[in-house]
Amino acid sequence: QIRWTKTAGSASDRFQDSSVFNETLRISNIQRHQGGRYYCKAENGLGSPAIKSIRVDVYYLDDPIVTVHQSIGEAKEQFYYERTVFLRCVANSNPPVRYSWRRGQEVLLQGSDKGVEIYEPFFTQGETKILKLKNLRPQDYANYSCIASVRNVCSIPDKMVSFRLSNKTASPSIKLLVDDPIVVNPGEAITLVCVTTGGEPAPSLTWVRSAGILPEKTVLNGGTLTIPAITSEDAGTYSCIANNNVGNPAKKSTNIIVRALKKGRFWITPDPYHKDDNIQIGREVKISCQVEAIPSEELTFSWFKNGRPLRSSERMVITQTDPDVSPGTTNLDIIDLKFTDFGTYTCVASLKGGGISDISIDVNISSSTVPPNLTVPQEKSPLVTREGDTIELQCQVTGKPKPIILWSRADKEVAMPDGTMQTESYDGILRIVNVSREMTGTYRCQTSQYNGFNVKPREALVQLIVQYPPAVEPTFLEIRQGQGRSITMSCRVLRAYPTRVLTYEWRLGSKLLRTGQFDVQDYTEYTVSSLSRDSYGIYNCNIINEAGAGQCSFLVTGKAYAPEFYYDTYNPLWQNRPRVYAYSLQWTQMNPDAVDRILAYRLGIRQAGQQRWWEQEITVNGNIQKGELITYNLTELIKPEAYEVRLTPITRFGEGDSTIRVIKYSGKKTFVYEQMREFHCGFEDGNICLFTQDDTDNFDWTKQSTATRDTKYTPNTGPNADRTGSKEGFYMYIETSRPRLEGEKARLVSPVFSVAPKNPYGATNTAYCFSFYYHMYGQHIGSLNVYLRLKGQTAIENPLWSSSGNKGQHWNQARVNINPPTSFQLIFEGIRGPGIEGDIAIDDVSIVEGECMKSDQPANNLRSGAVGTLAHIRLIPVIILMSVLSHQR
Repeated sequence: QIRWTKTAGSASDRFQDSSVFNETLRISNIQRHQGGRYYCKAENGLGSPAIKSIRVDVYYLDDPIVTVHQSIGEAKEQFYYERTVFLRCVANSNPPVRYSWRRGQEVLLQGSDKGVEIYEPFFTQGETKILKLKNLRPQDYANYSCIASVRNVCSIPDKMVSFRLSNKTASPSIKLLVDDPIVVNPGEAITLVCVTTGGEPAPSLTWVRSAGILPEKTVLNGGTLTIPAITSEDAGTYSCIANNNVGNPAKKSTNIIVRALKKGRFWITPDPYHKDDNIQIGREVKISCQVEAIPSEELTFSWFKNGRPLRSSERMVITQTDPDVSPGTTNLDIIDLKFTDFGTYTCVASLKGGGISDISIDVNISSSTVPPNLTVPQEKSPLVTREGDTIELQCQVTGKPKPIILWSRADKEVAMPDGTMQTESYDGILRIVNVSREMTGTYRCQTSQYNGFNVKPREALVQLIVQYPPAVEPTFLEIRQGQGRSITMSCRVLRAYPTRVLTYEWRLGSKLLRTGQFDVQDYTEYTVSSLSRDSYGIYNCNIINEAGAGQCSFLVTGKAYAPEFYYDTYNPLWQNRPRVYAYSLQWTQMNPDAVDRILAYRLGIRQAGQQRWWEQEITVNGNIQKGELITYNLTELIKPEAYEVRLTPITRFGEGDSTIRVIKYSGKKTFVYEQMREFHCGFEDGNICLFTQDDTDNFDWTKQSTATRDTKYTPNTGPNADRTGSKEGFYMYIETSRPRLEGEKARLVSPVFSVAPKNPYGATNTAYCFSFYYHMYGQHIGSLNVYLRLKGQTAIENPLWSSSGNKGQHWNQARVNINPPTSFQLIFEGIRGPGIEGDIAIDDVSIVEGECMKSDQPANNLRSGAVGTLAHIRLIPVIILMSVLSHQR
């Protein structure tokens, strides 16, 4: 099972929440926040998971912005003559941006003009970005351009922004043509006008809202903002901002107040002096009304009894506000309650100026007005439900009037199902849809003072129990094992409710194998002691409780794993015939010991775009070793067609998993040097002596000569000529400028060399002198390593030679004796050092039969072809003349 995960950012909008189960993770239209490290995790139930990671860098360059500032304490309205001015250029980018400045067409550099200083503030991490004009001169009034560059990485072009500095350049100033605050009724249209009163160049005007974004219905026309049919949600502070990138932006604000009356409530306070919850004749009763009013200073209250206006008197005391409670409250105190005082009292809330509907609240005072009582029906607690159901929690409230019921969790730190800490209910019922296991617990219902008595709250508790089926692991696991071997499958319970009765059953397909109950352990196991053809299949373990079942599934199979093609195969093999070519197909077998011995491979091949596969069976003799490279030569392939190749391993169980790859005709000849006597390469020809770039490294070696070198090359590093001193001669080098990072590797792989036959009278291998020239000059030089790779041991590379650090501005020669027992390749590995002055170069690589000369002997001029007393034998390409689909291992 393959799974992709990520540490930060996301590969899609919800990538962190749901991992991607696929061998290929495709990110379309990638955005900058999707950069980061991605992890590929492979599991097959055997041993530890395999994990590899890859870092994705998303490169981008935003448009640069130039802002202009004066030194602190100088005039802010205008840039006076002989003042100091700063031009700051900023652009978001990856990799870090490099800035350059121009005045008109003149490139400005540090030191090129005494009146100009270019520097980087110490508190930033970018490169040079600030242009300081000291004591403004007439020639400083000009057009300035800032060019931002990421050196064409990913073909991102440079971006430029210009600013015209003149003696009229000034920061912006604005004026609002509106009152502050603005008080309006809902439904009205409102227009805010903002005008500029100064600034050069002309400032741009924008409107923002302090809390959130502007309403969608807002109409913007320059500095004019119109809100049609305003609502309470549109209230708040609105600001006009003017910006011309000179100095600080100008900002003016106004507050919009939308008049409103809402949420009218009342409460009844029995005699506050005798602490009695009931209303009694001869005692005091206070009726309170509260509303939310905007603006609060416009609020007025009126009181009525049975529809007739009520005025404050000695026994009926009306207060408009109560300092003990929140604003927007009025109280009616009835002193020495009489029977004639029973009736309906009404408080009416109004806003001065009209336009807003009044809120009217009726409160009935009579002998039947009694405090609340709260109970939970016996069958309503505890409540048992299943996950996913809809449930109603109920508290019965009596009394007149009935108050609002407040629901909360008994654990005060836990939120309600809707995410709030408290929920209001007018009928005492709390309805929860799609109940989840996290909602298990105790809920508190209590009376509110609102719409009822202002007495000590009554409360009750309701217990909710949410049952859910067992959660188990693994939900699916594939087990591959050969016949006659044993396997054990284990299914573990992670969570379940209720847990007191947990049973399990093991099945193979529909056949019941075993049942039982859990005692103290949290898992159950099933073992097959000797696998046979009949014991392969899907095993299911169902763990069951009252709420349902959780299932572990195991696919037990003897299928062989898919083979893995070796993609470094030199392709195609050159064949000296005009119409056909051959291909050396190479692969390794994944986990060959996991199942029965592989008896054969079924090889399918078809021309790309065709439907029909041509198949051939390849017999395998003996056991395949882990990591063993298997070779199979395909011949008589038609130039320049591409082919699909399918490879399927076969065991006693049957066919295993297949692998498909496409092979293409490259049009290049690939030589295998037969019975090599000598090899010389100065990298002068177009195909660089058939050296290839390694696909597993971070970047590539580059072919270059001094004459063709980029004019923007990094100074103080790299060679000034090739090994012979020629400006036109070529060499291979690693370019360490950005975006290269410290420790990144570039690897150059030689063609395959076949060694001369062994001496039939002795076991000694043929000795070869391997030599090359290297150039390691610069203060940031990393390392140059050379490895030897033998045929059939592609995963093993033997270190031959290594050097690190600055070796000076000249070429050095390295000589190494090698005694390869079989065909081999050489690998040059350049490692980037800590900085950009770290270019490493190689030239004039040679391999000559026989041991190296002693160091006191003069080196041969390899480029001239003089090779001392050694015979010069012309290189002969191997001509592959094999029958179709013959193979070797």
